Amino acid sequence: MTSENFSKEETVSVGGISAERLRSIIERVERLEEERKELASDIKDILLEAKSAGFDVKVIRQILRLRKQEPAEVEEQETLLDLYRRALGM
Repeated sequence: MTSENFSKEETVSVGGISAERLRSIIERVERLEEERKELASDIKDILLEAKSAGFDVKVIRQILRLRKQEPAEVEEQETLLDLYRRALGM
């Protein structure tokens, strides 16, 4: 297949699917996945920095999870945790 034929096929609709549109969507997702990998690496580096500064990374991760939640949800979880601890004599 020549590149000229390939160019024509890109704009052709196959089974109602635009090859060009599909390729665009796939390439956008691939770029975002690559960005996600880079961001994950950056986050890992920051957490390593925190650890080397003496912070507990496990606790930092817990705080990050809590900050994503609604305040009422956090309060409810803390209340239940406290109740369960008291029930167990902790």
